[in-house]
Amino acid sequence: MERYPLIADHGLVGDLQTAALVSNRGVVDWFAAPRFDSPGIFSGLLDHERGGWFRLAVDGTDVTVKQLYYPDTAVLVTRFMSPDGVGELLDWMPPDRTGRPAARHSLMRVVRCTRGTVRFTLDCRPRFDFGRAPHTLRIDGRTAEFRAPGTSGFLQTNIPLERHGEADVRGEIVLTRGERAGAAFTADEAGASAPDLPAGTGVEADFWATVDYWQKWVGTTSYRGRWPDMVHRSAITLKLLTYLPTGAPIAAATLGLPEQVGGERNWDYRYTWIRDGSLSVRALLDLGFVEEATAFTDWLTDRVTERGPRVREGAHPLQIMYRVDGDPQLPEEVLDHFEGYRGSYPVRVGNAAADQVQLDIYGESLYALAQGQGRDAQPTYAGWQAVSSMLDWLTGAWDRPDEGIWETRGGPKEFTYSRVMSWVAFDRGLRLAEEFGRPAAPDDWRRARDEIFAQVMERGWSRDRGAFVQHYGTGVLDASLLLIPRVGLLSPTDPLWLSTLDAIDRELVEDSLVFRYDPQASPDGLRGAEGTFSLCTFLYVDALARAGRVRQARFSFEKMLTYANHVGLFSEEIGPSGEQLGNFPQAFTHLSLIMAATTLDDALDQAAARGR
Repeated sequence: MERYPLIADHGLVGDLQTAALVSNRGVVDWFAAPRFDSPGIFSGLLDHERGGWFRLAVDGTDVTVKQLYYPDTAVLVTRFMSPDGVGELLDWMPPDRTGRPAARHSLMRVVRCTRGTVRFTLDCRPRFDFGRAPHTLRIDGRTAEFRAPGTSGFLQTNIPLERHGEADVRGEIVLTRGERAGAAFTADEAGASAPDLPAGTGVEADFWATVDYWQKWVGTTSYRGRWPDMVHRSAITLKLLTYLPTGAPIAAATLGLPEQVGGERNWDYRYTWIRDGSLSVRALLDLGFVEEATAFTDWLTDRVTERGPRVREGAHPLQIMYRVDGDPQLPEEVLDHFEGYRGSYPVRVGNAAADQVQLDIYGESLYALAQGQGRDAQPTYAGWQAVSSMLDWLTGAWDRPDEGIWETRGGPKEFTYSRVMSWVAFDRGLRLAEEFGRPAAPDDWRRARDEIFAQVMERGWSRDRGAFVQHYGTGVLDASLLLIPRVGLLSPTDPLWLSTLDAIDRELVEDSLVFRYDPQASPDGLRGAEGTFSLCTFLYVDALARAGRVRQARFSFEKMLTYANHVGLFSEEIGPSGEQLGNFPQAFTHLSLIMAATTLDDALDQAAARGR
């Protein structure tokens, strides 16, 4: 068993409240419960010895392994091809249908032999609370009970079990063609009893019910473009990364996976960023998933509303990120007993960036609300009061330095992107007030909007570089500005914008892959380097298509798709050798893939209509 498989060598399964990663060798090396942001139970990706894992696989050096998703679902299929036979492993989690937070979460694992004879080996080694909570083991027939302070774990299987070491279990079973076996690991609260899980035909019924759930959901999409497989996979991934009880999407399923192997850029992404969630609204609406888009805008409205009274006391109207239930407390700590993925230390839990000031989030939140509430849903009285107060506050705050979109730890600056999105906040706020006839301070908002526009044109534009720059007084470029034409600050064919696009193409693009910025030219307070940022690559495609550079956009998009892993998933970054880096899979990457695909489809259709 490989200690640390590649980040990309995984598929994702989940139940819409939490998720697990399964490697293409049949190893669950990431699973946290009862929520995405809970302590890990299987955290082997962060420390092979101390983190814990759950393996169910065919042994042998001459075994070939392939992995795929059952079509248009979140059911993962891992196939083991050996000289003696072929075996399959099916992994899934029954999706939440209640919309209520649950303590109990089950990972279903079924193995079967499809040809010849195969021997499956099971190893289950949970490590509760990131390996900090010791557990006891009791084996009762074919149920193993793992008990730790605050948590229980149950392994139920028809594979014969034996104790392995002090508190782990192991088992083996030989299957011939047509035979099958299964194992389910359930996480629950302390003192819980073993769950009454389906057996025999009940497991098969649960499998097909899960397949039907996902295929019916995907079947409701309005997407009819050129890349249905990748767009559907991205949509399923966004759904898997959304906490159903609140509608809040997390940035990624994992924590601590490095942006540079061996480096310190190892963050916890299991939270809801205002920015990511807001941009997901447009992607979801473009696919026809109105319910999911509305759920997030409702969650966002709650965050704005609950903080409203504090704004009058000088507090900021929004934090940049929250837990999925809206809790703003995300204290950062280091798991100093974990060695980190391939020595990538420190391993951080929580995220201190939650305390940063990032003014762009107000533009992104209004961008989302303007689209989500424009779909036959008027803002509530309380919601509009909170939005109005937020914009009133922003009239006196937009011109302050902040930490910017990338959450750098190099100190506040006058970031151009933050000003652009502040312009969006006032522009969309004015539109909403006019559309729904809501009370507002239009003169103040309009004055702020116009002042921001003039300032961006004067100070954000560098005549020397012939481009808009990262922050005032620098010549550094920044790929976040690729959103300028999408949000409407400038036309996508404006000469100033086309000149900026050319500059980004020359300096930040490498074989169609796009860097966020040059950290050597603009120090971000962190050691080491990073790969190209996949979000930025898809934003680049979007900008090219809008600018009419359709052939270049399509080729860049098609090349970027080759960097997806074997089941169509993307992490945050692409490394120098094409490897995936950072937390996995990343929602921002998948939502920007959808944005790029829909924009490019429209551009290609328009070009075809013109006969080009």
